[in-house]
This record gives sequence, C-alpha cells and structure tokens, in this order.
Amino acid sequence: MIRRRAIVSGGVQGVGFRWGAREAAQRLGVTGWARNRLDGTVEAEIEGTPDQVAGMLDWLRTGPPGASVTSVAVTDLPLAHDEAFRIHETA
Repeated sequence: MIRRRAIVSGGVQGVGFRWGAREAAQRLGVTGWARNRLDGTVEAEIEGTPDQVAGMLDWLRTGPPGASVTSVAVTDLPLAHDEAFRIHETA
C-alpha cells in the first residue's frame, strides 16, 4: 500500500472535480480525500495499491468533463489507513 498527495492545477474548481474524484476513487478502490484550496487548486490524498494509486493519478490528470488540468504535483506520504474516499471542505 502507498499514499500520495496530488495538487491539481488549472480549471478544476466549479466543475464537479471533487465529486468526480470520489466516484473514480470508489471505482478504483482507493481511499483518501479531496478538497478545494483557496488558491484555486484541488488537493487530494490517495491511498491504495501502487496500481490503484496510479489509476487514480491518471484520472486526476484529466478530471471530469469541463475540467482543464494544467498540472498535477505528486508527493509521497505515510499511510493513513482511511476507510473510504471523502470530500473535505475548502482549505
């Protein structure tokens, strides 16, 4: 199991990005969370097998219809053992 933080930049707020991320996470079997940030980016933490996390990162690089992703910055994190994928309030 691995955990990654992704900061997604571009036109990613107001397009259902977090809700789409939750649906993708459930489909891929990853846990973690997503939230809007005040700087206009979306932050997500993703935990699962390397293949599951890679699939989620691929989804984040495109996002839902209407999103315009320009970059995804990824960093490693220690495991948090979340039980589901949640949507958090804006940070």
